[in-house]
Amino acid sequence: MTPSTVPSRPKALSNVPGLTSEQELAAYHEMLLIRRFEEKAGQMYGMGQIAGFLHLYIGREAVVTGITMATEKGKDSQITSYRDHGHMLALGLDPNGIMAELTRRESGLSKGKGGSMHMFSTEQRFYGGNGIVGAQASLGTGLAFASKYKGEGSVSITYIGDGAANQGQVYESFNMAKLWSLPVVYVIENNRYGMGTSVDRSSATTDFYNRGASFNIPGEQVDGRDVRMVYDAAKRAIEYARSGNGPFILEMMTYRYRGHSMSDPGKYRKRDEVDMWRQERDPIEQVKMRLLEAGILSDDEVKAIESEVRAVVAKAADFATTAPEPAPSELWTDVVI
Repeated sequence: MTPSTVPSRPKALSNVPGLTSEQELAAYHEMLLIRRFEEKAGQMYGMGQIAGFLHLYIGREAVVTGITMATEKGKDSQITSYRDHGHMLALGLDPNGIMAELTRRESGLSKGKGGSMHMFSTEQRFYGGNGIVGAQASLGTGLAFASKYKGEGSVSITYIGDGAANQGQVYESFNMAKLWSLPVVYVIENNRYGMGTSVDRSSATTDFYNRGASFNIPGEQVDGRDVRMVYDAAKRAIEYARSGNGPFILEMMTYRYRGHSMSDPGKYRKRDEVDMWRQERDPIEQVKMRLLEAGILSDDEVKAIESEVRAVVAKAADFATTAPEPAPSELWTDVVI
């Protein structure tokens, strides 16, 4: 499969039931919030209001939204890499606090000291935001071990990218998770590029859901552009892990519209390729069209939701640029010596 090919129905998918109207509405609102938040963050980065690294989730909103819908919030843990803003929004964390962390303010979720790549929330059991490629696989496996050891009945949702899937520590984690039957779902977000290199040029085998085969870990490839498919697969995978069967791998076939980070102009992709994905497979447009065609929303109601979401994001941006910065004394707190 070439990077520019629009995939047909992914392998190993069962027939997916439709979401309820309430679920469709909730998914649409959540994905739209993530999209507009990320667009605003990109604008603020260009204006110099956000410094350091910034990795946007634009185009991949259906993955974290569908999976989070299938979890038990406050019980199941989640961990991901440095592309983490959307995950925190999907968990219901305050957009003000997330944006304030991007602008290094004391009211940020990591007190302004973590920035884009290192945010967390113990209340929602979100453990980052991790800057080392593939490191979250080991940490997520540790979260699953802790759950089993304590008898919590929770599942660790551990997101890794297609690039990180080639890291050795990922396979060490697979081995331990299967050996000890740990309750972990590894979500491989396959956006077809590891930084600027396509999966076809960097991976000997490109069906990442099969990467656990040598450990006897089952896997499934999912259309990560359709929140219904994501939700259905996530429900089954999470139940499998929660029932004591051990780890499960979900490969989410998705696509990012922006570069790997804000410093990446994305010249390794043709403009036609990105436009094709936007026009034909946009995850948010799919949900909006279903809501309109089913008569659940009118055009005016769609516009009202758009206005509401933009207002939330504008408020977060204003808060993040006016809130006080951390006091100098904060340099010495939360430091292990």
